[in-house]
Amino acid sequence: MNDQDVFGTGDFRYRVVADWPRWPANWNVIEVVGVATDSRDRVFVLSRGEHPVTIFDREGRFLGSWGAGLFARPHGITIAPDDSVFCTDDFGHSVRKFTPDGQLLMTLGTHGVPSDTGATSIDYRTIRYVGPPFHFPTNVAIAPAGDLFIADGYGNARIHRFSADGRLLHSWGSPGAGPGQFHIPHGIAIDRQGTVYVADRENSRLQLFSPDGDFLAEWPDIARPCDVAIDDDGRVFVAEVGYRAGMWPGTQPPHPNATGGRVSIFDSSGGLLSRWGGGDNPCAPGDFFAPHDIWFESRGDLYVSEVVRAAYGNAKPQGDDFHTLQKFERLST
Repeated sequence: MNDQDVFGTGDFRYRVVADWPRWPANWNVIEVVGVATDSRDRVFVLSRGEHPVTIFDREGRFLGSWGAGLFARPHGITIAPDDSVFCTDDFGHSVRKFTPDGQLLMTLGTHGVPSDTGATSIDYRTIRYVGPPFHFPTNVAIAPAGDLFIADGYGNARIHRFSADGRLLHSWGSPGAGPGQFHIPHGIAIDRQGTVYVADRENSRLQLFSPDGDFLAEWPDIARPCDVAIDDDGRVFVAEVGYRAGMWPGTQPPHPNATGGRVSIFDSSGGLLSRWGGGDNPCAPGDFFAPHDIWFESRGDLYVSEVVRAAYGNAKPQGDDFHTLQKFERLST
């Protein structure tokens, strides 16, 4: 294997698995917004198109799909330890819990009805004040004891904590760039100790909180993080959209050579372990244009999804050979 086919560094080196997954013939998969695995390493892929939830085995073989007609616009997917599936619908202003085969178990929020935050569009800069759940929610994380933490999102700048049975327990956050404030809390994850990690996208940082919402720390070496995932050893995986895609009107990158989409892996203290991508060749295997979600499976392989069509922004990959989903096989050390 050539060095150019290996991505990452140190103990976190990967190769791209070619032709993964194998979509059914004649499917038009517009973009993949989310990816997660269940207890059997089956891969649940959330996409925008006619087949929102698609299931593959780890080799990329198609197993089934469900969800047609259920979502206004799918945004995020999370799988609980009991294999129940949580799907966030940002344009539907709701979060729903399903069985693995798509039977509805619970709905949080009133589908199709946003909370009042004064926001006039999905542009986070139109938020005037915080409100109850939900206004364009983005993602869900599940705490070790079962509580649900939901990032809300484009139109509310809040984190909401629910009990496992759907009772609202607590909310925190407001628009801004200070500790405990957000400009699009876009991704969320919880480690085994219960620390809540929030991908504060337009502030280009991760913020860490106690389960009660007390601010603990900020990790700034990040370029517009879309989502975050944490393994059992406390390592933190971040999908960063960077500064070449999905830029809001009137915004500019911090400098002319600012990074594009990339993946970063940190230890539990925020030390960088591995990083690759950057968007210089976004259609090439292993590089990215608009990473939106990241997840891992039991053997350490990674999945990274992208939303190229929704994030053309200031630059667009040449041609149509952009990624929707890449699998990275972890290499032995």
